Parts: sequence; structure tokens; C-alpha cells
Amino acid sequence: MTNLIETYRGTVYPWHCDHMNHMNVMWYVGKFDEATWNLFTHLGITPSSMRASGRGMAAVDQRIAYLRELHAGDTVAVRSGVIEVREKLLRLVHEMRNAETGEVSAVTLIVGVHIDAVGRKSCPLPQSTVERAKECIIDYRLPW
Repeated sequence: MTNLIETYRGTVYPWHCDHMNHMNVMWYVGKFDEATWNLFTHLGITPSSMRASGRGMAAVDQRIAYLRELHAGDTVAVRSGVIEVREKLLRLVHEMRNAETGEVSAVTLIVGVHIDAVGRKSCPLPQSTVERAKECIIDYRLPW
């Protein structure tokens, strides 16, 4: 788990909170999404390379475990890693922690597929991305 890299840091604002007075699920998804794009950039899947090549990434599966509540004013840090890489897909993990306490607030597992953005079908990841992702594979144990 020490090989996770930091991919997001932010704050829970009052407008992120719902009627239960904790961060609403839509904001967890949003913060994990930002972490995903930062991880992709780390792997060489950059916005400019996708625009230039007519390629993209599509999430095809996302599972989230909510483990501890976050409240307005809490700061959060997301650390991420690659669990699996195949010809056309990446399986990722993001771990969101309360930056003050270090407690894990949520974990998400995401499967992303590399796509031809014009043809709207899956296609192989660039070899350089596959190689970089293989270097970043971690053995992650789910905390539940």
C-alpha cells in the first residue's frame, strides 16, 4: 500500500454536504474522478495526447465503499494505484483519507477502458502507457 501516489487534495465545503450534514455521495465521485485524471496523466494518458490521437478513457465499472463520514471543513487526500493492466483496460484503486486524522473515508475501485473517441469502441492502450502502468501495479488489500 505504500506505493499509492497522491492524486488529489481538497476540502469539503458546506455546499458538498447533504441533509445528514456530511459530504454527499456525488462529491466523493467527483473527487475520485479528479484523482483518476491525475493518475492517468502520471501514466502518460494526458489530455493533450488524447485530443491529438482521438482517444479517450471511459469508466465501465465503479464501486465505492463509504467507511467514515466527512464534514464541512475536513481536508481530504486521495492516493491512487493501478491494480491491473490489460491490453485495453486499467483497473484502479483510490483511497480517500481525512487528511487531518489519516482515517480512510472511502475507497473506490474503477475499471477504465481505452477508447477510440471517434469510432466509440475500445482500442489498445499505447504501449508506453501499458509499460508505465505495469511499473505502477500494487498489491492493494481492501480495508473491509
